[in-house]
Amino acid sequence: MNNKKFSFATYPYVVWSALFIIVPLIIVLFFSLTISDADGYKFSFENFTRLLKSQYGLIFFRSIRLAFISTFLCLIIGYPVAYIISKMPPSKRNLIIMLFIVPMWMNFLLRTYAWLPILGKNGFINNILGHFSIGPLSLLYNDGTVLLGMVYNFLPFMVLPIYTVLSKMDESLIAAAEDLGANKAQIFKKIIIPLSVPGIMSGITMVFMPAVSTFVISSLLGGGKYMLLGNLIEQEFTTIGDWNFGSAISIIMMIVILISMAVMNKFDKGEKEGDTGLW
Repeated sequence: MNNKKFSFATYPYVVWSALFIIVPLIIVLFFSLTISDADGYKFSFENFTRLLKSQYGLIFFRSIRLAFISTFLCLIIGYPVAYIISKMPPSKRNLIIMLFIVPMWMNFLLRTYAWLPILGKNGFINNILGHFSIGPLSLLYNDGTVLLGMVYNFLPFMVLPIYTVLSKMDESLIAAAEDLGANKAQIFKKIIIPLSVPGIMSGITMVFMPAVSTFVISSLLGGGKYMLLGNLIEQEFTTIGDWNFGSAISIIMMIVILISMAVMNKFDKGEKEGDTGLW
Protein backbone atom coordinates (compact mmCIF):
# COMPACT_ATOMS: atom_id res chain seq x y z
CA MET A 1 0.00 0.00 0.00
CA ASN A 2 2.79 2.39 0.94
CA ASN A 3 4.62 1.53 -2.27
CA LYS A 4 1.49 2.40 -4.30
CA LYS A 5 1.14 5.73 -2.47
CA PHE A 6 4.82 6.42 -3.12
CA SER A 7 4.49 5.58 -6.81
CA PHE A 8 1.43 7.83 -7.18
CA ALA A 9 3.30 10.65 -5.41
CA THR A 10 6.15 10.44 -7.91
CA TYR A 11 3.93 10.86 -10.99
CA PRO A 12 3.91 14.70 -10.92
CA TYR A 13 7.72 14.76 -10.71
CA VAL A 14 8.02 12.27 -13.57
CA VAL A 15 5.67 14.34 -15.73
CA TRP A 16 7.49 17.56 -14.82
CA SER A 17 10.87 16.00 -15.66
CA ALA A 18 9.55 14.69 -18.97
CA LEU A 19 8.05 18.04 -20.02
CA PHE A 20 10.81 20.40 -18.90
CA ILE A 21 13.98 18.27 -19.03
CA ILE A 22 13.68 15.23 -21.30
CA VAL A 23 11.56 16.74 -24.08
CA PRO A 24 13.73 19.89 -24.46
CA LEU A 25 16.86 17.73 -24.54
CA ILE A 26 15.36 15.55 -27.27
CA ILE A 27 14.46 18.67 -29.28
CA VAL A 28 17.98 20.09 -28.92
CA LEU A 29 19.50 16.73 -29.88
CA PHE A 30 17.20 16.52 -32.92
CA PHE A 31 18.21 19.97 -34.19
CA SER A 32 21.91 19.24 -33.59
CA LEU A 33 21.78 16.08 -35.75
CA THR A 34 19.83 17.61 -38.63
CA ILE A 35 20.16 20.32 -41.23
CA SER A 36 17.22 22.16 -42.76
CA ASP A 37 16.67 22.84 -46.45
CA ALA A 38 13.76 23.29 -48.85
CA ASP A 39 12.77 19.62 -48.44
CA GLY A 40 12.71 19.75 -44.63
CA TYR A 41 15.13 18.27 -42.12
CA LYS A 42 17.89 15.82 -43.04
CA PHE A 43 20.10 13.76 -40.74
CA SER A 44 23.68 15.08 -40.75
CA PHE A 45 26.80 15.51 -38.60
CA GLU A 46 27.61 18.75 -40.40
CA ASN A 47 26.78 20.88 -37.36
CA PHE A 48 29.39 19.04 -35.28
CA THR A 49 32.06 19.01 -38.00
CA ARG A 50 31.73 22.81 -38.27
CA LEU A 51 32.94 23.01 -34.68
CA LEU A 52 36.32 21.64 -35.82
CA LYS A 53 37.12 24.96 -37.49
CA SER A 54 39.89 26.91 -35.78
CA GLN A 55 37.69 29.93 -35.00
CA TYR A 56 35.33 27.80 -32.92
CA GLY A 57 38.26 25.97 -31.34
CA LEU A 58 39.60 29.30 -30.05
CA ILE A 59 36.19 30.19 -28.57
CA PHE A 60 35.97 26.77 -26.91
CA PHE A 61 39.49 27.05 -25.49
CA ARG A 62 38.88 30.60 -24.22
CA SER A 63 35.64 29.54 -22.50
CA ILE A 64 37.24 26.56 -20.77
CA ARG A 65 40.31 28.59 -19.78
CA LEU A 66 38.31 31.44 -18.24
CA ALA A 67 35.98 28.97 -16.49
CA PHE A 68 38.96 27.13 -14.94
CA ILE A 69 40.67 30.36 -13.87
CA SER A 70 37.49 31.83 -12.38
CA THR A 71 36.77 28.58 -10.52
CA PHE A 72 40.33 28.51 -9.15
CA LEU A 73 40.10 32.16 -8.04
CA CYS A 74 36.74 31.53 -6.38
CA LEU A 75 38.26 28.57 -4.49
CA ILE A 76 41.34 30.54 -3.40
CA ILE A 77 39.20 33.43 -2.17
CA GLY A 78 36.15 31.46 -1.05
CA TYR A 79 37.75 28.81 1.16
CA PRO A 80 39.47 31.24 3.59
CA VAL A 81 36.31 33.38 3.67
CA ALA A 82 34.13 30.35 4.43
CA TYR A 83 36.59 29.16 7.09
CA ILE A 84 36.71 32.57 8.80
CA ILE A 85 32.91 32.85 8.78
CA SER A 86 32.53 29.33 10.25
CA LYS A 87 34.69 30.37 13.22
CA MET A 88 32.65 33.48 13.99
CA PRO A 89 29.99 33.64 16.74
CA PRO A 90 26.55 32.57 15.45
CA SER A 91 25.12 36.11 15.48
CA LYS A 92 27.93 37.58 13.35
CA ARG A 93 28.06 34.44 11.21
CA ASN A 94 24.42 34.73 10.18
CA LEU A 95 24.86 38.42 9.34
CA ILE A 96 27.86 37.79 7.07
CA ILE A 97 26.12 34.89 5.30
CA MET A 98 23.10 37.13 4.74
CA LEU A 99 25.39 39.73 3.14
CA PHE A 100 26.59 37.04 0.72
CA ILE A 101 23.04 35.94 -0.09
CA VAL A 102 21.41 39.38 -0.49
CA PRO A 103 23.21 40.24 -3.79
CA MET A 104 21.95 36.94 -5.21
CA TRP A 105 18.37 38.22 -4.75
CA MET A 106 19.19 40.99 -7.22
CA ASN A 107 18.87 40.39 -10.94
CA PHE A 108 22.04 38.84 -12.41
CA LEU A 109 22.04 41.39 -15.26
CA LEU A 110 21.85 44.35 -12.87
CA ARG A 111 24.70 43.01 -10.74
CA THR A 112 26.88 42.80 -13.82
CA TYR A 113 25.77 46.20 -15.15
CA ALA A 114 26.85 47.78 -11.86
CA TRP A 115 30.50 47.30 -12.82
CA LEU A 116 30.21 49.51 -15.91
CA PRO A 117 29.96 52.85 -14.01
CA ILE A 118 32.65 51.62 -11.62
CA LEU A 119 35.25 50.58 -14.22
CA GLY A 120 34.35 52.87 -17.13
CA LYS A 121 36.64 55.64 -18.40
CA ASN A 122 34.45 58.18 -16.61
CA GLY A 123 33.67 55.75 -13.84
CA PHE A 124 34.19 55.77 -10.10
CA ILE A 125 37.75 54.35 -10.09
CA ASN A 126 39.05 56.58 -12.88
CA ASN A 127 37.51 59.65 -11.22
CA ILE A 128 39.42 58.87 -8.03
CA LEU A 129 42.67 58.23 -9.94
CA GLY A 130 42.12 61.49 -11.84
CA HIS A 131 42.58 63.45 -8.61
CA PHE A 132 46.12 62.01 -8.51
CA SER A 133 46.73 62.82 -12.20
CA ILE A 134 46.51 59.14 -13.15
CA GLY A 135 44.56 57.84 -16.10
CA PRO A 136 42.01 57.46 -17.37
CA LEU A 137 42.80 53.76 -17.43
CA SER A 138 41.13 51.27 -19.76
CA LEU A 139 39.67 48.87 -17.21
CA LEU A 140 36.84 47.40 -19.28
CA TYR A 141 36.65 44.97 -22.20
CA ASN A 142 39.48 42.57 -21.38
CA ASP A 143 40.00 39.11 -19.88
CA GLY A 144 40.67 40.55 -16.44
CA THR A 145 37.32 42.36 -16.34
CA VAL A 146 35.46 39.25 -17.51
CA LEU A 147 37.18 37.22 -14.77
CA LEU A 148 36.29 39.91 -12.23
CA GLY A 149 32.63 39.66 -13.23
CA MET A 150 32.70 35.86 -13.01
CA VAL A 151 34.34 35.83 -9.57
CA TYR A 152 31.99 38.53 -8.27
CA ASN A 153 28.84 36.76 -9.47
CA PHE A 154 29.84 33.16 -8.71
CA LEU A 155 31.85 33.53 -5.48
CA PRO A 156 28.78 32.89 -3.24
CA PHE A 157 28.33 29.51 -4.97
CA MET A 158 31.78 28.57 -3.68
CA VAL A 159 31.54 30.09 -0.21
CA LEU A 160 28.12 28.74 0.83
CA PRO A 161 28.70 24.97 0.32
CA ILE A 162 32.16 25.13 1.93
CA TYR A 163 30.78 27.15 4.84
CA THR A 164 27.92 24.64 5.30
CA VAL A 165 30.37 21.74 5.59
CA LEU A 166 32.78 23.61 7.88
CA SER A 167 30.02 24.84 10.21
CA LYS A 168 28.72 21.28 10.67
CA MET A 169 32.16 19.80 11.32
CA ASP A 170 32.47 17.76 14.52
CA GLU A 171 34.63 19.87 16.83
CA SER A 172 35.46 16.80 18.94
CA LEU A 173 37.70 15.55 16.11
CA ILE A 174 39.78 18.72 16.32
CA ALA A 175 39.89 18.49 20.12
CA ALA A 176 41.01 14.85 19.90
CA ALA A 177 43.77 15.78 17.44
CA GLU A 178 44.97 18.52 19.76
CA ASP A 179 45.06 16.04 22.66
CA LEU A 180 47.19 13.72 20.52
CA GLY A 181 49.72 16.49 19.97
CA ALA A 182 48.80 17.72 16.50
CA ASN A 183 49.63 21.35 15.73
CA LYS A 184 47.31 23.72 13.88
CA ALA A 185 48.92 23.04 10.50
CA GLN A 186 48.50 19.26 10.93
CA ILE A 187 44.89 19.68 12.08
CA PHE A 188 44.09 21.87 9.08
CA LYS A 189 45.82 19.54 6.60
CA LYS A 190 44.71 16.18 7.99
CA ILE A 191 41.26 16.94 9.42
CA ILE A 192 39.70 20.18 8.26
CA ILE A 193 40.58 20.00 4.55
CA PRO A 194 39.63 16.29 4.09
CA LEU A 195 36.32 16.82 5.90
CA SER A 196 35.56 19.88 3.78
CA VAL A 197 36.21 18.13 0.44
CA PRO A 198 32.47 17.54 -0.25
CA GLY A 199 31.87 21.28 0.10
CA ILE A 200 34.86 22.06 -2.13
CA MET A 201 33.66 19.67 -4.83
CA SER A 202 30.14 21.12 -4.70
CA GLY A 203 31.53 24.64 -4.90
CA ILE A 204 33.78 23.84 -7.86
CA THR A 205 30.89 22.24 -9.74
CA MET A 206 28.49 25.09 -8.94
CA VAL A 207 31.00 27.71 -10.13
CA PHE A 208 32.39 25.91 -13.19
CA MET A 209 28.98 25.12 -14.74
CA PRO A 210 27.70 28.71 -14.96
CA ALA A 211 31.18 30.06 -15.73
CA VAL A 212 31.62 27.89 -18.83
CA SER A 213 28.14 28.75 -20.14
CA THR A 214 27.86 32.44 -19.24
CA PHE A 215 27.21 35.04 -21.92
CA VAL A 216 25.93 38.10 -20.03
CA ILE A 217 29.25 38.79 -18.28
CA SER A 218 31.35 38.48 -21.43
CA SER A 219 28.85 40.57 -23.42
CA LEU A 220 28.75 43.47 -20.96
CA LEU A 221 32.22 43.48 -19.41
CA GLY A 222 33.97 42.05 -22.48
CA GLY A 223 32.25 44.48 -24.82
CA GLY A 224 31.56 41.74 -27.37
CA LYS A 225 35.30 41.36 -27.99
CA TYR A 226 35.58 38.17 -25.94
CA MET A 227 33.08 35.71 -27.35
CA LEU A 228 32.55 32.60 -25.24
CA LEU A 229 30.49 29.48 -25.89
CA GLY A 230 27.45 31.05 -24.26
CA ASN A 231 27.73 34.09 -26.54
CA LEU A 232 28.11 31.85 -29.59
CA ILE A 233 24.98 29.87 -28.71
CA GLU A 234 23.00 33.06 -28.03
CA GLN A 235 24.16 34.51 -31.35
CA GLU A 236 23.22 31.39 -33.31
CA PHE A 237 19.73 31.23 -31.79
CA THR A 238 18.74 34.91 -31.62
CA THR A 239 20.77 36.76 -34.27
CA ILE A 240 21.66 34.29 -37.02
CA GLY A 241 18.69 31.97 -36.47
CA ASP A 242 20.72 28.79 -37.04
CA TRP A 243 19.09 26.59 -34.42
CA ASN A 244 20.80 23.47 -35.75
CA PHE A 245 24.33 24.73 -35.22
CA GLY A 246 23.37 26.41 -31.93
CA SER A 247 21.95 23.09 -30.70
CA ALA A 248 25.18 21.27 -31.64
CA ILE A 249 27.20 23.76 -29.58
CA SER A 250 24.76 23.29 -26.68
CA ILE A 251 25.24 19.51 -26.82
CA ILE A 252 29.03 19.91 -26.73
CA MET A 253 28.76 22.28 -23.77
CA MET A 254 26.48 19.82 -21.99
CA ILE A 255 29.01 17.04 -22.53
CA VAL A 256 31.80 19.23 -21.11
CA ILE A 257 29.73 20.00 -18.01
CA LEU A 258 28.78 16.34 -17.51
CA ILE A 259 32.45 15.30 -17.82
CA SER A 260 33.48 17.92 -15.26
CA MET A 261 30.77 16.70 -12.87
CA ALA A 262 31.89 13.08 -13.32
CA VAL A 263 35.52 14.02 -12.66
CA MET A 264 34.58 15.98 -9.53
CA ASN A 265 32.43 13.09 -8.28
CA LYS A 266 35.20 10.55 -8.92
CA PHE A 267 37.76 12.78 -7.21
CA ASP A 268 35.45 13.23 -4.22
CA LYS A 269 35.01 9.45 -3.87
CA GLY A 270 38.77 8.95 -4.19
CA GLU A 271 39.40 11.42 -1.38
CA LYS A 272 36.94 9.62 0.90
CA GLU A 273 38.40 6.19 0.16
CA GLY A 274 41.99 7.42 0.60
CA ASP A 275 41.35 9.05 3.96
CA THR A 276 42.74 6.30 6.18
CA GLY A 277 44.25 8.19 9.08
CA LEU A 278 44.93 11.51 10.72
CA TRP A 279 48.67 11.78 10.18
